[in-house]
Amino acid sequence: MKMETPSGWMTRIDQIPNISTLRRDDREKLACVIQNYPMRVTDYYSSLIDWDDPEDPIRKLSLPSLMETDEAGELDTSGEASNTKFEGLQHKYETTALVLSTNVCYMYCRHCFRKRMVGSSQEEINRRLNETVHYIQNHKEINNVLITGGDAFALSNQQIKRYLAALTEVETLDYIRFGTRTPVVYPSRITDDLELLSILRTYRKKKAIWVVTQFNHPRELTAEAISSIEALLACGIQVNNQMVLLKGVNDDPKIIADLMKRLIHHGVNPYYIFQCRPVKAVKNQFQVSMTETSRLVEEAKAHLDGFSKRFKLIMSHPRGKIEILGQAEGRMLYRFHQAKHEDDQGRFFSTEIVEDARWLNEDLKPIK
Repeated sequence: MKMETPSGWMTRIDQIPNISTLRRDDREKLACVIQNYPMRVTDYYSSLIDWDDPEDPIRKLSLPSLMETDEAGELDTSGEASNTKFEGLQHKYETTALVLSTNVCYMYCRHCFRKRMVGSSQEEINRRLNETVHYIQNHKEINNVLITGGDAFALSNQQIKRYLAALTEVETLDYIRFGTRTPVVYPSRITDDLELLSILRTYRKKKAIWVVTQFNHPRELTAEAISSIEALLACGIQVNNQMVLLKGVNDDPKIIADLMKRLIHHGVNPYYIFQCRPVKAVKNQFQVSMTETSRLVEEAKAHLDGFSKRFKLIMSHPRGKIEILGQAEGRMLYRFHQAKHEDDQGRFFSTEIVEDARWLNEDLKPIK
């Protein structure tokens, strides 16, 4: 699935301001990086970058880095391949079906856990809507569908309408979710597109519709972004946020607390904070240790009211969504919030504290 890139959006290394100040071999390395992991930055999002600050968090989220030449890590950190029923349909958790609707995003985030496919491979993309609906109808335990990608709002309006028209007729579904960073990186796609808003408003009358987005830094909550949120809320769409804790971006309790307060203020539910996944070309640039993540989140919570700290600190692991509960009596405590296997559902467990461990292996042992 291809999308024409508007003029003014950055897709090439030579479009980055001050890129000529880098050594030639470093520019060549960055060019190689985006051959493997494409670059696309909307003109709106690039306007948020402080070009005088080489450590600017907005820059780190959007522009390629030489650290992406570090291939430590894995391409599929959550076991998506093993949960795939056919191309573009995953069924990992009993009540949820996940549809990979596109490999396209308006911006290719540098910390993306699907770097293996976004902007490049279409092999995992759903092209079988009728079969998808049939599968969901035959699995009555499924009560919700997550339409994601890529960015689900990078689909055309007619494609979005097709999904909603089909899925809102499935009696056993309680709600439909769209996974999208459009409010963050290209908010005018929502606020200026009356057809999209009309489609959402129409099908919201048939089923509950949720948008799951990802604001990672308070500076992303601009007037434009807030307007897009308000437009969704006005359609009866509930908006949840899933922040990823990222080294050099938001690994500061004040930043975390400020983001959560502002999200609540504008009607967005803080849903999850994710431990950054050990993805190739991501792991060593963005991952923070679990002990540090836990400390940062607890410090942030100390400055938040009850609604602002309803989020859960989650590791999206092959065995399920594991909540990182914190430290007690020299152990790190965890609980399965969602589990792939019934035996794990709701289970508490603990591990030794390994200060620089950033993940758990398949046997739930801490690893660096």
